[in-house]
Amino acid sequence: MSALKPNPARETGAPQFDDRDPRIAYNRVFFALLRVQRCLMPRIEKSLARFGIRHPIWYEILYAVEQAGPDGVQMLTLQERLAVAQYSLSRHVDRMEKAGLIRSKPLPGAGRAKSLHLTDASSGLQDEVWQVYVRHIQDALGPKMTTDEAYDLVRVLNRLYD
Repeated sequence: MSALKPNPARETGAPQFDDRDPRIAYNRVFFALLRVQRCLMPRIEKSLARFGIRHPIWYEILYAVEQAGPDGVQMLTLQERLAVAQYSLSRHVDRMEKAGLIRSKPLPGAGRAKSLHLTDASSGLQDEVWQVYVRHIQDALGPKMTTDEAYDLVRVLNRLYD
């Protein structure tokens, strides 16, 4: 793994950009994260298609359902965990049910609430799909940052969750 070249501006604390307002750094972070996501996700999506996974969030849904065990996971819990809008989650869940990857069960006395469960077809699938993510993530990020830089970045990003 190659380390990043030292940046003298960073080592001295001098600004790395010619921004007049240092708060622009937050804008730079936001758009850099979007660009990284837009560069990496199409490659991952293409690889996921061979498993019948039509959207990357499907992996997250499968993983959360698997982690929930035999009792399944409630839609509301899943919505909060994944930070996804209810209408979007419902659309993905409906498509995943049609694809035979998950099944839903109505919850007694809870109105339209339901829990999600894996099907036989999806049992263990998330492990295979995860390997696609691992390969793409390692190939994209590994050569561009050290593991220490990766841990530093994840600590900062984890503070951004609401």
